[in-house]
Amino acid sequence: MKKILVLHTGGTISMAEDESGHVAPNANNPMNAVNMQLDKVELVTEDIFNLPSPHITLTDMLVLKNRIKKAFIQENFDGAVITHGTDTLEETAFFLDLTMEHTIPVAITGAMRSSDALGADGVYNYQCAIKTAMCNEAKGMGTMVVFNGEIHAARSVTKIHATDLGTFKSPEFGPIGAVMEKGVVFGRRLAARPHYDINGMTKKVMLIKAFAGIDSTIFEALDALEEKQGSFPFDGLVIEAFGVGNLPAKIVGCLKKLEDKKIPMVLATRCLTGTVQGIYDYAGGGKNLKTEIKSLIFSNGLSGPKSRLKLAVILEKTQDITKIEEEFAAE
Repeated sequence: MKKILVLHTGGTISMAEDESGHVAPNANNPMNAVNMQLDKVELVTEDIFNLPSPHITLTDMLVLKNRIKKAFIQENFDGAVITHGTDTLEETAFFLDLTMEHTIPVAITGAMRSSDALGADGVYNYQCAIKTAMCNEAKGMGTMVVFNGEIHAARSVTKIHATDLGTFKSPEFGPIGAVMEKGVVFGRRLAARPHYDINGMTKKVMLIKAFAGIDSTIFEALDALEEKQGSFPFDGLVIEAFGVGNLPAKIVGCLKKLEDKKIPMVLATRCLTGTVQGIYDYAGGGKNLKTEIKSLIFSNGLSGPKSRLKLAVILEKTQDITKIEEEFAAE
């Protein structure tokens, strides 16, 4: 008999349509009324939040992490399931994978259709997540996103479609497993990766996405805010650059000023797959950037939002640029 902790956080899986067809939160989570009819499992459910996922903060993610950690250390649970809104689901999943031991199997899921919609997918996704969390082979896989019968690693999964039921995909590497009629099947194991047991989330990290014609305006605004507050408003910065890590020449000087202020900076790509690399040697090109801004850290394949999370977590442990770069290199 497996003992599984279920943490409901809100999201579309817990919502219903009103008479006008608009989807809104329910006071009572309909997932609590679902009989999973699964053998060899004891479910302990808690409505820890009732939040649309755009309202989820890093502090909320830390609450989830601490609750799951307590469940495993003090209460003898075998796995955990989280139901969550899809908009920030991949970020919560990655945060948990960053901050908990990977021997703790956590399956996070949600729904693209409200609980009362025709063809609602919530109950199926919920059942698949429970089957995954209670599976012996899930130990060592850390936090997984279970959606539409597929199992994805938190590091590589992303939401690729605004409404499609199969919205969660891992474009670079594909799913790590699947939930089938005969049970849960994993096609591959995950490589060892670091985790960081943090006690708080006190650091602010800004994410900026490059676009054609981006100039110094946003950086000038940050300078004005620094002058008003007496300190720089963020502890770190992540930039989603073009391609393999290229930016317009107009903002290179802005980044050099941030380097002088000892602000950790991570460069990610805004592309769906691939990594930043020091290839192009022109003003703003990846090689030139790394030459001009020696403290600039390459994300090593993480997306902009996930690089932001990792930088915020690492900053709780160290502000040393060299050590931060080492941690991203180990990703």
